[in-house]
Amino acid sequence: MSDGDYDYLIKFLALGDSGVGKTSLLYQYTDGKFNSKFITTVGIDFREKRVVYRPNGPDGVGGRGQRIHLQLWDTAGQERFRSLTTAFFRDAMGFLLLFDLTNEQSFLNVRNWISQLQMHAYCENPDIVLCGNKSDLEEQRMVKEEEAKELAEKYGIPYFETSAANGNNVSKAIETLLDLIMKRMERCVDKSWIPEGVVRSNGHSSTEQLNEEQEKGKCGC
Repeated sequence: MSDGDYDYLIKFLALGDSGVGKTSLLYQYTDGKFNSKFITTVGIDFREKRVVYRPNGPDGVGGRGQRIHLQLWDTAGQERFRSLTTAFFRDAMGFLLLFDLTNEQSFLNVRNWISQLQMHAYCENPDIVLCGNKSDLEEQRMVKEEEAKELAEKYGIPYFETSAANGNNVSKAIETLLDLIMKRMERCVDKSWIPEGVVRSNGHSSTEQLNEEQEKGKCGC
């Protein structure tokens, strides 16, 4: 795809405590590489990737591929940057919430991050995928898989154990989030939650385009 050759521009935000591996996970997804020497993110950074999304129809057969330009925003986890990072919540359509499987406090803080999202995101029920990162460090694990699954079920969100080091479940987690977002856009009658800038290559805004499509239900917000 060329620079302007896409159907949708979708912004995801990675968030979680400092040091949980947000930068490394996004780098693994976009470049297929692991860098153990990343310094702590200061403020906001982002990576990009082009993908083709094929929704499955009722018969399980994939539909026409939609060209997606993903912007993956990487946020600083430190408290001193919190006011800056929350300002980006409103413009993001999906959220990758990470904690470190070797750091119990980062897991305990997941509830605080979800509360922040419920306050500042486009609605009180935004699309979130929870990732327990650093699954390759099994001997240092401090958070049981059952505990994390229980928390994810409480909030009704998918959970994956990921590894930025070996790539385990990284693509699967992001693809799951993209699927949630695309299905939300498809079923929503009220398009006001969709941020400005989600544009198609034909020049229509996201709202104009989606209002032309068949309305299939109410927004899950």
